[in-house]
Amino acid sequence: MLAIRPERLLSVWEQGARRHPIDRALLLYALAAPEQPADRLADMPIGARNAALMALRRASFGGHLASWVDCPACGERMEFALDAADLPPAPPFSTEPIVVGGHRFRRPSSRHLAALVNADDPELAARQLLRECAESAEALPDDEAALAELLDAAEAAIEAADPWAELSLAVVCPACAHQTEASFDIASYLWEELDSHARRLLDDIHALAAAYGWTEPEVLALSDTRRAAYLARVRP
Repeated sequence: MLAIRPERLLSVWEQGARRHPIDRALLLYALAAPEQPADRLADMPIGARNAALMALRRASFGGHLASWVDCPACGERMEFALDAADLPPAPPFSTEPIVVGGHRFRRPSSRHLAALVNADDPELAARQLLRECAESAEALPDDEAALAELLDAAEAAIEAADPWAELSLAVVCPACAHQTEASFDIASYLWEELDSHARRLLDDIHALAAAYGWTEPEVLALSDTRRAAYLARVRP
């Protein structure tokens, strides 16, 4: 996979600046998987999307991911480094339904997540997602206990079949030794990096345009090395 070219990076950043995070993730997915028809991306499994975004991240910014999470027990900020090579290998791509307790479930997709954007209660959202993914939602049990049992089994089956659908990391607080799991959202992580990179790139364009009268395309046509060399001459 090729790294993101500067002009393409700015274009994607401009398109996604005011969009919902799910739409931003799909913009990045289109960038990471240009061979996929754009109108199919929203229905692709989340795990396939996340794996493609991680590959794009490694190609563009490397495999080392610095991150942090606040300890839920004492509030200590825990900084840690994640290497993409340490993540579990992405399973072979599949859109085959997952069968649990005689019920067939589609793998969660961006479209399924979009249906939950107004859900405030995590438990109700999980049940709604179960119904969204079910091929025959009307066949799901009405009994609350049976539905809760099916939900637990379906979540475990989806995690086993598609571990990249929701990546999580086990972390231990150095201050209080509390053990917890931290969710890792590659789509949000990559967007924040792209946003930061785009803003720095705009600063570079502004500085070189002011100094030499160059246009944006002319500045972007420079290699990173030559652009840095010119910037060193115009910035104190």
